[in-house]
Amino acid sequence: MTTLPTGTVTFFFSDIEGSTRLIQRLGERYPDVLLMHHTVLREALAANGGHELRTEGDSFFIVFDSALQACAGAAAAQKALHAQQWPEGGIVRVRIGIHTGEATLVGNEYVGLDVHRAARVASAGNGGQVLVSETTRVLVDHALPPGLTLVDLGLHRLKDLAQPERLYQLSVEGLPEDFPPLKTLEATPNNLPTQLTSFIGRDDQVREAKQLLQKARLLTLTGPGGTGKTRLSLQIAANVLDQFPDGVYFVPLSAIHDPELVPSAIAQALSISTTGSQRPIDALIDDLRQKRTLLVLDNFEQVIEAAPVARQLLEGSAGLRVLVSSRAVLRVSGEQEFPVPPLGLPDPKALPGLAALSQFEAVRLFIERAVAVKPDFQATNQNAPAIAGICERVDGLPLAIELAAARVKLFSPQALLGRLEKSLSALGTGTRDAPERQQTLRGAILWSYDMLDAGDRRLMARVSVFARGGSLEQLELVCGPAGDVGGDVLDGLDQLADQSLLRRLPDFEAPRFLMLQTIRDFAAERLEESGEAHQVRDRHLQAYIALAQEAQPYLFGPRRKEWLDRLEEDHDNFRAALEWAVASGNAQEAMSLSGSFWRFWQMRGHIHEGRARLGQILSLPNSGEFPTERLAALEAAGGLAYWQADMDGAQRFYDESLALTRQVGDKTAVANAIYNDAFPMLVNRTNLPRAKELLNEALPLFRELGDDGGTARTLWGLGNVAYFGDDFVAARAPLEEAQGLFRRLDDRFMLAWATHTLGLVAVGTHNVDVGKRDFSEALQLFVEAKDVSGITLQLDNLSVIARAEGDPMRATRLAAAAVAQQTSTGTGLGGLLSQREGRTGREGLNEKEAAIAWAQGQALTLEQAIAYALDPTALPESLRDG
Repeated sequence: MTTLPTGTVTFFFSDIEGSTRLIQRLGERYPDVLLMHHTVLREALAANGGHELRTEGDSFFIVFDSALQACAGAAAAQKALHAQQWPEGGIVRVRIGIHTGEATLVGNEYVGLDVHRAARVASAGNGGQVLVSETTRVLVDHALPPGLTLVDLGLHRLKDLAQPERLYQLSVEGLPEDFPPLKTLEATPNNLPTQLTSFIGRDDQVREAKQLLQKARLLTLTGPGGTGKTRLSLQIAANVLDQFPDGVYFVPLSAIHDPELVPSAIAQALSISTTGSQRPIDALIDDLRQKRTLLVLDNFEQVIEAAPVARQLLEGSAGLRVLVSSRAVLRVSGEQEFPVPPLGLPDPKALPGLAALSQFEAVRLFIERAVAVKPDFQATNQNAPAIAGICERVDGLPLAIELAAARVKLFSPQALLGRLEKSLSALGTGTRDAPERQQTLRGAILWSYDMLDAGDRRLMARVSVFARGGSLEQLELVCGPAGDVGGDVLDGLDQLADQSLLRRLPDFEAPRFLMLQTIRDFAAERLEESGEAHQVRDRHLQAYIALAQEAQPYLFGPRRKEWLDRLEEDHDNFRAALEWAVASGNAQEAMSLSGSFWRFWQMRGHIHEGRARLGQILSLPNSGEFPTERLAALEAAGGLAYWQADMDGAQRFYDESLALTRQVGDKTAVANAIYNDAFPMLVNRTNLPRAKELLNEALPLFRELGDDGGTARTLWGLGNVAYFGDDFVAARAPLEEAQGLFRRLDDRFMLAWATHTLGLVAVGTHNVDVGKRDFSEALQLFVEAKDVSGITLQLDNLSVIARAEGDPMRATRLAAAAVAQQTSTGTGLGGLLSQREGRTGREGLNEKEAAIAWAQGQALTLEQAIAYALDPTALPESLRDG
């Protein structure tokens, strides 16, 4: 791609007028017509020095080094479009807007007020028309070539609600010059206030709200303070002006506290006077009866008792629509709620490059507002992760992002993020002309909090102990009882959601609620002030111990994915519960929870985290006082050390566990501890005879207890002893017996491991086809549960198969994918096995081939790697050419 211009540049926006009607008329012929349109525009604009930035549907975004080139390109495009032979009923008329200004180039994307201005100039025009801004006119007025002239169209307010802009029409000799009035705010009576900043993103919300307004006559935008409801409502109103010929009127209610005064406020905004004894509501109904009007009622939450007024007005005027912004729904018949989401955020765990990052609405808003207060501010590859982190820390709330961006005068994004991670007070205050409640994020939240009754305030404070939301079952256990919070917990949660202090999460089977982190910080302060923080956090800890213990029996059978997913939903709550247990010195509950939860860490690839937490927990001063819980934690620590391939560490944990179990455990616990203690020495091959001796001690204990699962696991262990001793023939019998038992018990987890080991035995006896079958079955069993640790080992196993089948490129890609997963999940066991077998994963390739294949494998996502492991043709197209 050619180098994009910087500094003062000229922006060109275009789209097809009436494209929706054109699609309906042309049907299947429309794609051909659209292609002709694209070809004509590209040729004309490229010939005049245009740099194509983006096309979306029928719209073009082009940048020019000079305003004169942009005007010449626009004229050439309109001439070519006019001369084009279009099919019957398919004449294409394109509107074009040109504006010159400055914008920050982030990757291959321009951000800044002038970009938005150019788009709004284009949207004001008609098909076949070219509109030019005043800044562009100044640069080209006396330099236009013959055949091009500018016609002054006067001052106009564009739909970005900014100050009026003088617009000009670029007249092209030989083309039509007469057009309908411009599609600006003057075309419809309105009192929409001027906005001093640009409107960023929200295209999807504006589009959806416009569609809803066609169906619902009362549309309520809801959301917490600072989410941008007012600005969004104004932009929606500006975009639907042409649908309301009798006017669009903005009615601010923030200064009104008496619901009885709402009709008067509306009448004042519409310049309707009331005379004599006529009530304001009656005067409004009389005036609006025969009109097509839109009322925009802002900040309705503080006069919520006036909700019936909206209903009365709608009943009295069939052509009326009402758009409301409120932190609480009105709860009147016919109301359509539209929750306003935070701005779009990138995934902090998988940040894209700078150019892609700037496409996220929250990031774009931060960059534009930062440039506004510090013109030399630049987003770079170095500060981009911090910018994304800031936006994520403040939940994508526009108010909070703007407050944060204002701080770049004092702090780099990296330093600002560090301060925000400690306290949101680092955001400071906003502009002095903003309402007091919007000058700080705390003020915005406090405004909503003050409107709650005592029970709802207590409930809100208690909900703050939940990290990233919680399911109704746990919320009821922790936040009640009903007498404490003024009524049923579910009703209270609904009330908080109606006040936009909680968000209902619809994509879950069980009811689930989320409190944004910014609100949660505020609520947590209220919890500390209440004096009941310790008690509520203890209840939260108990609730998640109970959930982990409830899940345990299901983590090996047919419902294991369902339950692992359930634990995944609340992973942050388990983290919070463990952190509280450690911080409060509660070793007993910390060991109980970690001992019940460790299989999740292992199966879902959080092995590093689990091992670190268990090290901290087992080091608590009083952990030795609770032998039963310590046994569970020791087994967990040993299991995670084993999966990290730290066999010495695993042996230490299992040795202590066995010694303690022989003192205090029952026969089942002793058998299980003996079984565990055999594995590190088995895999390490440090003492295979001792491992076999231990397993032969455990086996009769499990048989005596009638524990078929324990029996099958021990048989699997004996098969492993034979395998690691290179006695592949002896390994098969106990492994096949174990596999049969696991199938009968429907223990999918251990069935996968028995099948995996049988695959290793098959490869050891050079039976590649059987090994491939076994590894593929094991992989599918692990995929079924999204067991990342098991999947990682099978990727490595199938790499061995691919090499044996004579495909070293595929083998190396799979080996690299396995190593990538080992690194990210902490699953060191596979690496240990390949190291012991002397495999590098690059065998059979020269240095260049190996480097290419390795890079391709490392680039595979987990899902892509699984597909490729099962199907050699499933390598993504983007990687096939190296």
